[in-house]
Amino acid sequence: MAKRKSTRSANEAPAKPRGAHGLWTGAISFSLIHIPVSLHTAARANEIDLDLLDKRDFAPVGYQRYNKSTGKVVDWSQVVKGYQYEKGEYVALTDEDFRRANVEASRTIDIQTFVEHDAIAPYYFETPYFLVPAKGGERVYSLLREALEQSQKLAVATFVLRSRQHLAALMPVDRLIVLNTLRYEAEIQPRPEIASAAKKVEGASGRELTMALKLIGGMTEKWRPEAYADTYRDDLMKRIEQKVKAGETHTLTMPEAGEQRAANGSKVVDLMSLLERSLAQKGAGDDGMARVSKRRHGAARRRTTNARAARRA
Repeated sequence: MAKRKSTRSANEAPAKPRGAHGLWTGAISFSLIHIPVSLHTAARANEIDLDLLDKRDFAPVGYQRYNKSTGKVVDWSQVVKGYQYEKGEYVALTDEDFRRANVEASRTIDIQTFVEHDAIAPYYFETPYFLVPAKGGERVYSLLREALEQSQKLAVATFVLRSRQHLAALMPVDRLIVLNTLRYEAEIQPRPEIASAAKKVEGASGRELTMALKLIGGMTEKWRPEAYADTYRDDLMKRIEQKVKAGETHTLTMPEAGEQRAANGSKVVDLMSLLERSLAQKGAGDDGMARVSKRRHGAARRRTTNARAARRA
């Protein structure tokens, strides 16, 4: 069954000693400007830890590092990186080798250009990090952050992290600069069927668009990230606890007879009718839909809080 390794709330940050070093230390560099900074993880996983099991006896199936010559397990302390320059022959590489490959590139976030804040398509964005000013760099860091804020621009930069050169966008968020790594153009895989579908997308206008804009306006509210939580994670934990209480820990649940999901749910709809019914839910006031949305978020928060309290009990 699933293991719960931590009872820490999803909103609690992992404990770190004060002044802890980041993943990377160096500087932001553009033109003659040099800003000492450190890089800190801005995202974390919040997933249920599931083990792989052998369904014949439900014993854990583990991942092992083993020596392909001797067949013996190798401890992490004995593992190094290597590049195979010809079959069976390797060059061992350490972090110092990666640094010496290009000393400057491994120490700086080099801003190449500035672009409009909405110029980069969402699918280019990969992983966010916090950039924190190092001692002595606060003033020039603040200058860059404020300049990005007022110009409504993103800085496009390159830097080396973990033996790889990354493309990145620097953006002002609250009082900090956030670095978000970007996928390279070659990493975006356009598929023929997607390109074909895109060609069929037409512009919208008329009464339907007017009603859609009104509906969006009625559902618009201030962005509150704390209003959202992974409620499915709580539902899955409930399902796991149900199987434990029912003594079904080794029962492989199969779909019930006749239970099917439609492979293609597309059907002809009366779009105007759906828009009219959606707008009708707003009630007398234009902010009715927003109130419904807020009540829904509040219910989701209460559900998540109650589930966490029940697990801790």
